[in-house]
Amino acid sequence: MRKHRYIYIALAGLLLSTSGCKDFLELPSEKDFDSSTIFEDAGKVEMAVLGAYTSTFNAELFYQFGMGNDEIFSTEGETNSKNQVSNYVYSPAISPTSTYTTMYAGVEQANVLIRNIPLMTSGSEAEQHQLNTLLGEAYAIRAMNMLHVVRHFGDVPYPTVPVVEMPDFASSRVSRDTILDGCVQDLQRAIELLPWKGESGMPVERVTRNAAYGLLARTALYAAGYSLRWDLASYAPGSVQLARRSDTQRIQALYEIARDACKAVVDRGENELVDYESIFRDLVNGKYNKESMFEYGQKGADRNEARLGYTNGIFAHTQSFYNKSQPAMAALPTYYFEFEEGDVRRDVTISNYAITAESTHQMNTYANHTIGKFRVNWKADEGVSAAQRDINWIHLRYADVLLMYAEAENELNNGPTSVAKEMYEKVRLRAFQNDRSQIGETPSTYAAFRDAIIQERKLELGFEGWRRTDLIRWGILYEKLTETKQEVLDLANRTGRYAAVPRYRAYKITDAKAFNDPTVALAFIPFANEPTATEREELQNQGYTILDMYGNTAAFFNNKLAANEVWVRNIYRGLEKNKVELFPLSTNTIDANTGLRGQQHPLY
Repeated sequence: MRKHRYIYIALAGLLLSTSGCKDFLELPSEKDFDSSTIFEDAGKVEMAVLGAYTSTFNAELFYQFGMGNDEIFSTEGETNSKNQVSNYVYSPAISPTSTYTTMYAGVEQANVLIRNIPLMTSGSEAEQHQLNTLLGEAYAIRAMNMLHVVRHFGDVPYPTVPVVEMPDFASSRVSRDTILDGCVQDLQRAIELLPWKGESGMPVERVTRNAAYGLLARTALYAAGYSLRWDLASYAPGSVQLARRSDTQRIQALYEIARDACKAVVDRGENELVDYESIFRDLVNGKYNKESMFEYGQKGADRNEARLGYTNGIFAHTQSFYNKSQPAMAALPTYYFEFEEGDVRRDVTISNYAITAESTHQMNTYANHTIGKFRVNWKADEGVSAAQRDINWIHLRYADVLLMYAEAENELNNGPTSVAKEMYEKVRLRAFQNDRSQIGETPSTYAAFRDAIIQERKLELGFEGWRRTDLIRWGILYEKLTETKQEVLDLANRTGRYAAVPRYRAYKITDAKAFNDPTVALAFIPFANEPTATEREELQNQGYTILDMYGNTAAFFNNKLAANEVWVRNIYRGLEKNKVELFPLSTNTIDANTGLRGQQHPLY
């Protein structure tokens, strides 16, 4: 045990270490700093807090955990572990571990800060204000990280003190209700301590009161929602079920907390919706706008390992003007057709082109539409390297707050109030450039409005990392994905609602040889059936290229869209209701913690 204690103390010291650099975005990785010296003054504590932010995000959150929903599929081979995870082929041997270990590293950093900051004596009112802010950030980091662990693994260890104060290092599972209630309390404490964005001068990569309110609403909605549960006393397989917590009064209180948190942000008036395309052009270029409320900073070699814009962006050939971008995921073919005509979000969210070796825009087929929000050609420069583009990750946007507000109001009142409709319509109107005639009639019953919120979150927040676990907290993952699989087959067969989908498109290849590329989507002429010889000749004379949208002519993922294709057949191939809603803990995770022995997911 002494050996283990030494290892944990050394690890805690490393996790809390930073160098003396004062620029948050250029902060080096966590090292060269003895944790015993941190709490000598507020400046050193601030560096420790900034170091803790580096353990609030990793690639798994948008990669393995970001797939397995009704927006996106893995383009990697069926024997690849990431493809297996995205299609619910789980086992303890391949269960993801990076998020689990990274989030707990951040929790340990936060616990040390929460334990020690209140013990410091401040020399001035300004320094006390700084310490309060830093303590608030530590509470927010702990809550944010624990939510990430709980939404993917369920009941897990819940450390709230530094490891050096624990009686031993064997931690068992704790009820997720206890954990999420603790996260709610942490965020409520953070709100009391943190300044508003407009008063702080803090960058978007740090949690302000605005962001803490949004994170509180998100956490409360997860705490009130469905999750896969089992008896923590027996771990009996028969006890596994998808259910909410049993305390209905607490569920009601959590919806009130979510509603009130969103209302506080809206009433404050510091955040607002901006042009949808601008959100992501600003994001890839490191510019702040009033919609983005909290981002994970990617600048600096220590945080570029997430490879945003590379694994989850558009395809760009290695010989192209923009250097290589190699996505490992693509938009489900059906997702493109869920956007109504005139919705500007479609062509921002889903890129209908790739960048070729000749630095041209080449149209994608239905099977190889890629994620458009993190495009390398929208940047003003190449970034550090092909795989390190200095693109931040948005944890929270104002549109999310508006939709959470609408959702909570609907739940509390068994139907949408005028406020719920107003919040929902704000998001809809922005999508259709404030043309009210295009947004349709807002549903007025509880069930219909709930369905509308579920769909609107899909259209608004696509590829932003929340869809899979949102479907779980609504209790509809299995049903929604079963429905989606059938829709993919219907599209492949051009039947049902997809019977009139154009089989061919004629488009013009254009140059892609400049940064800040203005191209959002390639224009095209649709054809239900293959153009005749005369039509083909005329189109080609006008400079058009004709593309079979179901064929395999593609710059990336050149597979056909057909019902008998392996990649189509294998989508969601491991899906099982009341089982896959949570990941099993990895074998290594259980082996490393004796407190978890015998506490594996009962169905694994």
